[in-house]
Amino acid sequence: MRFTLKATLAGCAVLALAACGTPTDSGATTPAGGEATESLTSSSTLTVVTHGSFELPEELTDKFAEESGLDVTYVQPGDAGAMVNQLILTKDSPLGDVVYGIDNTYASRAWDSGILSEYQPEGLPATSVQFDAEGLTPIDFGDVCVNADTEWFEQHDLPVPTTLDDLVKPEYKDLLVVTDPSASSPGLSFLFATIGAKGDDWLEYWGQLKDNGAKVAAGWTEAYYTDFSGADGEGPYPLVVSYASSPAYAPTTEALLGTCFRQIEYAGVIDGAQNEEGARAFIDFMLSPEVQAAFPESMYMYPVVTDTELPEEWAANAPLATNPIEVSSEDIDANREQWIRDWTEAMG
Repeated sequence: MRFTLKATLAGCAVLALAACGTPTDSGATTPAGGEATESLTSSSTLTVVTHGSFELPEELTDKFAEESGLDVTYVQPGDAGAMVNQLILTKDSPLGDVVYGIDNTYASRAWDSGILSEYQPEGLPATSVQFDAEGLTPIDFGDVCVNADTEWFEQHDLPVPTTLDDLVKPEYKDLLVVTDPSASSPGLSFLFATIGAKGDDWLEYWGQLKDNGAKVAAGWTEAYYTDFSGADGEGPYPLVVSYASSPAYAPTTEALLGTCFRQIEYAGVIDGAQNEEGARAFIDFMLSPEVQAAFPESMYMYPVVTDTELPEEWAANAPLATNPIEVSSEDIDANREQWIRDWTEAMG
């Protein structure tokens, strides 16, 4: 049995590889029966900038290249945070035409830095999440949560923790590995989870985590595959910051749904793109049914387009948090950099 997210698709954006309308020789988009409304740059090549975890099936990326007629190159500067930093540093000489993988922890920084050109497909399909990222299009989402190696806890006759408060109890000393929020998108999401849950006392909470032996890893790959004892790892830490979807592929683990922060990933046209037409076409492609259906098994994220069929193992092992911890985009905009500085000073 398989399960789906309920709603309906809308508009032609998810059904085509190009924006609705017909490109003119000048690069303007002409609505059916109308006049060209804007001039877009175009080229026979397209450079897609993504985070390091981008792994769509080759048959899909090949299909996009074939049907669009573009010579497509993928550039991966690193995690979402590193990617945004590189886009900002290279603003005057853009790394590419379109970016995928900016999430809601970095979206406002990306927009405020002027590295994006506003675009959302006409008739954006019904989505499973509320979003307010300016100039960006939501593509997928998931919950960042602490994951537990359930086999380890069974072997040590210790209950699996369920809350953030549990993680600072003496019985869970030296069991947790987190990721650096200054360089890691999941790490930043988990930082926001602690801020949303603890309010003004969040730094005190991190002091308790530090005193209780929490390790800080540079990034998710190191934490999950080297330090974590579950999944494919053989490390000494049975608790790790990861995703609610991770247990779908590691059945002897589980996500602690009381520790989750919801992460939304976006795509956007890079300001100064040499191929704005191709960039928009790629964003539309990322919302197509085939690509959306590929996200769970290739990217471990939920497709943002509702009514997308999901693998049955997600029903059993990858539930989303019913009430993820929230921090408003306004608070993130106003405080992100100060929070990171405060965290770095406290955990250094």
